[in-house]
Amino acid sequence: MSRNRSIPRARETATRSKRKRLSQNFLTDAGTARMVVRSSGVTRDDLVLEPGPGDGALTRHLVGTARRVLAYEKDPRYAERLRRRYAGDDRIRCHHADFRDVTPPREPFAVVANVPYNVTTDIVRWCLAARTLSSATLVTQLEFARKHTGDFGRWTKLAVVEWPWTAFELGPRIGRRSFHPVPRVDSALLHLKRRPEPLLPRSATGEYRRLVELGFTGVGGSLAASLRRAHPARRVDRACAAAGVARDAPVGLVPPDRWARLFLALH
Repeated sequence: MSRNRSIPRARETATRSKRKRLSQNFLTDAGTARMVVRSSGVTRDDLVLEPGPGDGALTRHLVGTARRVLAYEKDPRYAERLRRRYAGDDRIRCHHADFRDVTPPREPFAVVANVPYNVTTDIVRWCLAARTLSSATLVTQLEFARKHTGDFGRWTKLAVVEWPWTAFELGPRIGRRSFHPVPRVDSALLHLKRRPEPLLPRSATGEYRRLVELGFTGVGGSLAASLRRAHPARRVDRACAAAGVARDAPVGLVPPDRWARLFLALH
């Protein structure tokens, strides 16, 4: 009797262990799922890609909102479950695949997802590299969303590098009790939105990124000091003044919109 009872417990333990390895914290609150999809701004005209749908908490709302949904699930059990659930529904296709290996569509699309914590940066980078992406609405750890949107008063190099072409915005906070298994920390929405009018032309991407790399070396204790390693001091000082950047400002405290102005003043 006790041995028979141990079998389900063993399976449950194995399932939890796999979820932990894949950082799967499934969204279980229906109201929160509706809020995420509503916040994405997805309409009937949109193609939506969903990485890591899991048991489909967001998927069911996306199918009723978007023109078409392409879901990519790494766990074969959940991929097959979604395939069976939506068999015959032309509005959605469910693929057993690692989203990071997916080729972006040629047509404009949005991404909406409850992102596994251990691949958050990979998913964000994938989105930023996809030229046809219009927006991404990602459920991430609260700290990750705050860090990349300047909510701590500092800015990351990733946000600064992409800022001329993509806006990073902090969305609503999501309590950890909205997930199962319950994670140790709260989550939040991170919005990535392509700018209809970029702050810099795409042709300037390489030079701009080299400027950011130079600035983030941290040499000299300030952004201006780092830039003086490659540019004349007077030129740097004039550019900082034009961009509203204090000469002694640490690199992380310089807002990303001022980086674009700084680049234009230097070039």
